[in-house]
Amino acid sequence: MSTAVTPSALADQLLDLGVEPGGVLVVHASYRAIRPVEGGPQGVIDALLDAVGPDGTIVMPSWSGDDDHPFDPTAPSAADLGVIADTFWRQPGAVRTPHPFTFAAMGPQALRITSDPLPMPPHRLESPIGRAWELDGQVLLLGVGHDSNTTIHLAEVLGGAPYRVPKHITHRVDGRVVRIEYGENDHCCQRFTLADAWLRERGLQHEGPVGHGRARLVRSRDVVDVVVEQVRRDPVIFLHPRGSACEECEAAWRSITEAS
Repeated sequence: MSTAVTPSALADQLLDLGVEPGGVLVVHASYRAIRPVEGGPQGVIDALLDAVGPDGTIVMPSWSGDDDHPFDPTAPSAADLGVIADTFWRQPGAVRTPHPFTFAAMGPQALRITSDPLPMPPHRLESPIGRAWELDGQVLLLGVGHDSNTTIHLAEVLGGAPYRVPKHITHRVDGRVVRIEYGENDHCCQRFTLADAWLRERGLQHEGPVGHGRARLVRSRDVVDVVVEQVRRDPVIFLHPRGSACEECEAAWRSITEAS
């Protein structure tokens, strides 16, 4: 069994990686990939807060994944977001957006990041991910890859990716429960890992050990700039080819055909 890393040692690793004190940091994390850490997931959160300092703001996804019921602000976050994300929104002082496309934030910029109304599509400029981009935030992939990086969805929107998969959510509007149909730039996201090479070849991605795993750190604006360039060159670059048996990508391809 590996020796547990202390939160202070973890914070030092984050700073060595390039996390900026006082900045905005969007975090996607897998505890399993970096464990053991003293204090468990709470120890990781303590390290993140220590690294950005009192003037910094941490942002994490926090949606529940329940599309058929209105968002419950006390509901656990979806299991695939991981235990760190589910622990984070419960922190004293954390702010959670009051709609189904939920993110949580903690720090001086938390209200600015989480105050927009329901964004359509979910990762547009007027969303927590968009606000982090606006604030020149960083994106930390802690034990996960770019296939977990929601900032790439923002870049798809800005770059004009043509797919909009039909989806729905349930939301409270003026006290009434309403089913809302919308189109989302969604697919399996596996090909988001192409961003590794694009960012590395330009020297825009920092990588290194954090805990017992690996981490990637990149500026939100760099992700968007690089990905927008690629999407404008090839609008379907993130979709598996037609007939590849990827159901999520096939749904994205159908949405293009139906819109034409």
